[in-house]
Parts: sequence; C-alpha cells; structure tokens
Amino acid sequence: MVVGYNAGVQKILIVGSGDVARRILTQLAPQYRVYALMRDAARAAEWRLAGAVPVFGDLDRRRSLDRLGGLADVVLHLAPPPASGESDTRTRHLLAALEKAESLPRRLVYVSTTGVYGDCGGALIDETRRLAADNPRARRRVDAERQLRAWGRRRGVAVSILRAPGIYAADRLPLERLEKGLPALVDRDDVFTNHIHADDLAAACRAAIRRGAANRAYNAVDDSDLKMAEYFDRVADAFALPRPPRLPRAQLATAVSPLQLSFMRESRRIGNRRLKHELKLSLAYPTVDVGIAGAVSGRKACSS
Repeated sequence: MVVGYNAGVQKILIVGSGDVARRILTQLAPQYRVYALMRDAARAAEWRLAGAVPVFGDLDRRRSLDRLGGLADVVLHLAPPPASGESDTRTRHLLAALEKAESLPRRLVYVSTTGVYGDCGGALIDETRRLAADNPRARRRVDAERQLRAWGRRRGVAVSILRAPGIYAADRLPLERLEKGLPALVDRDDVFTNHIHADDLAAACRAAIRRGAANRAYNAVDDSDLKMAEYFDRVADAFALPRPPRLPRAQLATAVSPLQLSFMRESRRIGNRRLKHELKLSLAYPTVDVGIAGAVSGRKACSS
C-alpha cells in the first residue's frame, strides 16, 4: 500500500550530513522545518545558513541521540554504516533513540546501496532480485535494511528504501583517477556498472517522502547501460584526458587498491521501473552522458 504524503508534515530530520543531504536541504528548507543530525560543531553555521536546525549527536554513541525521539514526522536516513563488522550499529542506535519518544515518525526513507545484490554476472535485474551481498561493506547495508523493515512493520512506520549505485556529480567525477593514469579492465573482464547523479538521488529522496510505499525498495539508478571502462572513457574524452589503459583482471589486481578492485568484481544492470512509475520521478540526468555534458558546460561557464 502506498502511503501518501501528509500535507501536515512540518518537521523533517536528516541523518547523515553529506553532499546529497545538502542537495535535499536546498529543496526542503523553504517549506519545512528541517533538523540535521551532526557531530561536527564546526559545520553548524554552514548548515544553519542553508536552512537547517543542527542537532548534535553521534550515531556511534547511543546516549548522544536522546534528543531525536519525537523530533520529526519524517526521517531521511543517509548515514553509512560503520567501517567494519557485519552489522550496522549506527542504524540500531538511531532506531533505539526514535523509540524513546511517545510519538514516532510517520515515515522513514533510507538510502542503501545496490551492492546488496552482489555480483549478478551482468544480468538485468530489478528489486525482486534476492539479496546476495558478498563483502562486509554491503552486508552491513543488508543488515540496516532488515533492521529498518522489521522496525517499520512492528511500529507502524512507513519505511521506504532507495538502493543507490555510484553517485556522481560535476565535482564527483573520476578526474583524479584519470589524471593518475590508473588502469581499467579489458572488455572481456569488465563489469557493468550503474550510476545516479547526486541531484537525482536527492530528488528520489523527496519523491519517496511523497509517494514511497511502506516496506518497499526502489532502485535509484539512471538509464545508463555501460561497462566501467566505458564510463571512464567517456569522462576522459569529455575533459580531454587520456583514456585509461586496459589490463586483464589478474594484472590489474596489482595496479589498483583493494577497495578499487572490490568495485570491479561485481557486474549488474539494474532496472529503475519502480523509481519512474511508482515514485513518478523524471530524471534530470537520465544518462551519465547528460551529466558529464553538464559538468563540462559548468566548467566552461566558470572559466569564461
């Protein structure tokens, strides 16, 4: 059942004060009272200026979150799990804090990752695909999703999950990687990769607040159908940089970091029908080509 957006909602809590959160805040602040959980007091002035009310707390310290209970009608949970372990203790601490109040939020939107699907061998998949996370980073996300789904069912809170792939924007392109000449995989070893522009992910969060169904997951991906090296090539061509050299997987393993290599082990092509038809989102950047072109135009405008 789709739980429609209640026009009476006035208070929104953003958990996770990164780039996407700032983009969301820009759209929400003129209409709603927006609280932003943050642990760095030095950033408070910046967020106040953007229209948020800072609430200080640390998801790694449960007792620091007591003020969150009953604070908002909607929670946007964009905070990543801890850097180690198999479970997301930060989400557990957040839910415990929300439980402290008599009034719970009516809705919670969580930004997860498409990494929860694991390696799909390049298959075209949708949200019905069985979760098969095969690294600790993605398994922590699966744990967060399961915690949130169970809590939402138990407490009557409409929990919607957005599964996001690689997030890019004009200032989040792999230019440094290309300038360093780091290699990519040869075509026979390469993997299909998925993308979403940061502005479109912010828009997807807003759409989930309005139209997200309870206990429903949505793939927040664009329409691109590219292998990873193709993506690097397109960015390189647009910014007049050399294309990365191509290496077989065995050789590339010695040339990039273990973290970079981990993203080159999973191949999937992810559909976004629910995003468009259920959340009714029209992508501003339907492909990475559109996003890259916008980044080039912006750079030219700044230099002129």
